[in-house]
Amino acid sequence: MIACLGRFVPENDVESRAENDDVSTICKSLGLKGSIDFGVGATNGSADKDFGGMYSYKPLAVIRPSGADDVAVVIKAAHLQSNLTVAARGNGHSINGQAMADRGLVIDMGSTGDSHFEIVKVKGSTYLDVSGGALWEDVLKRCVEDFGLAPRSWTDYLRLTVGGTLSNAGVSGQAFRYGPQISNVAQLDVVTGNGDMVTCSESRQPELFFNVLGGLGQFGIITRARVLLQSAPDKVRWIRLVYAEFDDFTRDAELLVSLKEERESFDYVEGFVFVNSDDTVNGWPSVPLDPAQVFDPAHLPQTAGSVLYCLEVALHYNNSEPRSAVDAVVDRLLERLGFVSKLNFQVDVSYVDFLLRVKQVEEHARANGMWDSPHPWLNMFVSKSNLAEFNRAVFNEILKDGINGPMLVYPLLRSKWDDRTSVMIPEEEIFYLVALLRFPPPHEDGASIKKLVDQNRGIVQYCKDMGFDFKLFFPHYKSEEEWKCHFGDRWTRFRDSKKAFDPKHILAPGQKIFSRISNEP
Repeated sequence: MIACLGRFVPENDVESRAENDDVSTICKSLGLKGSIDFGVGATNGSADKDFGGMYSYKPLAVIRPSGADDVAVVIKAAHLQSNLTVAARGNGHSINGQAMADRGLVIDMGSTGDSHFEIVKVKGSTYLDVSGGALWEDVLKRCVEDFGLAPRSWTDYLRLTVGGTLSNAGVSGQAFRYGPQISNVAQLDVVTGNGDMVTCSESRQPELFFNVLGGLGQFGIITRARVLLQSAPDKVRWIRLVYAEFDDFTRDAELLVSLKEERESFDYVEGFVFVNSDDTVNGWPSVPLDPAQVFDPAHLPQTAGSVLYCLEVALHYNNSEPRSAVDAVVDRLLERLGFVSKLNFQVDVSYVDFLLRVKQVEEHARANGMWDSPHPWLNMFVSKSNLAEFNRAVFNEILKDGINGPMLVYPLLRSKWDDRTSVMIPEEEIFYLVALLRFPPPHEDGASIKKLVDQNRGIVQYCKDMGFDFKLFFPHYKSEEEWKCHFGDRWTRFRDSKKAFDPKHILAPGQKIFSRISNEP
């Protein structure tokens, strides 16, 4: 599939060329504790692919380090070469080749997944010291099963690495209360673009600490993170509520994320748009949480349009709490909301199963071949004041027939994010995550995928033309001017920090923000 996409993904990053370097000799001389694949071995794996499936760049070598020492050795070795670049790869879930290095070195951080795992207490708070290469799914299972604890903030899909999500943000339905994952980290071990191993925090090397969080891998590779923990609940009441009117949906979503105390609101708030039809993937059948539940469209008002809205919420509780008490809390919270009364779907699941809910989607997609197809996804943050117009033009017109996958839309609070990190978000206090998670049918041809990519670009251009306050999440731009526009008045800080921590622009070439600075005079 990637081969047939070549004709509409024209660039072939030549910035990391190393024709004059004998890479096999370099790799063999490093004395790493981990392993190295180079030549044919480097391209037989998955380092030249990602989940997006639309780009393919072949590395010269893939390094599987044993720990931070190996990572530092590799980066220092790249310094000695004329044009060599280095990309850290987690679980390969990027969309646009961000974790690739064309004719460079890819560091597979998954090999370090078990190098750190320790519960630590600092000033009355409990943290987990965990490897940057660990999967969040493994973090969840070990923390809950062994300690009855869990991180406060998550992503929807947990087969992602700790370092990968912290290099972007890490957002899910808990972020309205606790902020994104990058707001729940107290300390990092980072290997910078200079090859220096640095421990940093808010009080120790804060410039590096905050730049690395959400920094798209530009300043250093995260090898350890200290993540804030809390007691893990036993169970979750998982609820989906259907709305016919956009204004009712956003009013209730914003109410729930604005309530300050636990049990005044739910513990998780998300939402999505779906098609008002019997389409199995895009329509009514996508809403019920249990096979025994049925979406009866007869309950919809006659005024319902071509798309509908679903508010997805969850309440944590423990086995010691009587079901009647949980029911009472849920009923009290629901009575304030204006959903379609008989389109209310609820199930009780374990806390772990709830957080692993997307794993079932993955298993289904793998079984039918859609997991390995291209995924032209679009993720963005849109301000509250622009969302109604976005809904009218995008959800109700451009995407009114669905996208063969989820169309997520839910509110977040700016005050829960730290402006000192590298992530760019809209200026308003309430803004929305919008995620168009397309799953095209298997074996879709390149021309069909290109249409979806062009549709995404058209949506972004519409937002620009309308003057919306929005930012791309997982941004992917092709020019310095576009990156300058993305970062706005924070571009100078971002550029100067790159100069300080990765002066030769060795790291994360797949982001296409900076070009490698050659050693040649």
